Amino acid sequence: MSLTVSNVTFSYNKKAKPVLKDFSAEFYSGRITALTGENGCGKTTLAKLIMGILKPYEGRIMLGEDGQERKEDGPRETDLSDLSLAETGRKIGYVMQNPARQIFSTSVSEEIRYGLKNMGLNEDETNYRAAEFLRYFDIEKYADTFPFFLSQGEKQRLVLASVLAMEPAWLILDEPTASLDIKRKTLLGNYLTKIRKEKNCGIIVITHDRDFAKKYTDSEVRMGDRDV
Repeated sequence: MSLTVSNVTFSYNKKAKPVLKDFSAEFYSGRITALTGENGCGKTTLAKLIMGILKPYEGRIMLGEDGQERKEDGPRETDLSDLSLAETGRKIGYVMQNPARQIFSTSVSEEIRYGLKNMGLNEDETNYRAAEFLRYFDIEKYADTFPFFLSQGEKQRLVLASVLAMEPAWLILDEPTASLDIKRKTLLGNYLTKIRKEKNCGIIVITHDRDFAKKYTDSEVRMGDRDV
């Protein structure tokens, strides 16, 4: 499965200089891709365009599906602009730089269950997935804990658990190492490697952390001055 950004132009104000102008890139599932560039080059804006929070003025963002995944012959592409925000959210998960901004439930377990309930899953499947991802991210012992009592790294793992429980095809993380120490950066990198191998999920990491990108990502898309 691929995620293709083709000749995308976007500005927050039609009279202002575009944040993105005729920008193209391709991301592939089975890889962790670093999305890099200087402040103001449009990395977070691109993530919001992929998520459907913003819509491009020009160009397209296409989600490709191969024949095996469709159980049919031949490829198909979905224009993400044709999907609702909820439909896009089921295909592409997003983890903010500050994970606390995505947390609002009264317990760790309920935080994971919330998105699953909104998907319309029955209680048995909801309980199964919640338990699975509590274990997967080693936060099972915090199941009944108020999420804001968790450390920054634990909050991040909770948001990852909540997003991945919905089985998205893609995962985007915005500056995930910004407030982590070396130990927690290593833990995050190990989890991302594990997710890539075990969850059949493409991962895009928006980052300024060159050391982290070099160690834990497979490829890089760099956004330069021409896109500012």
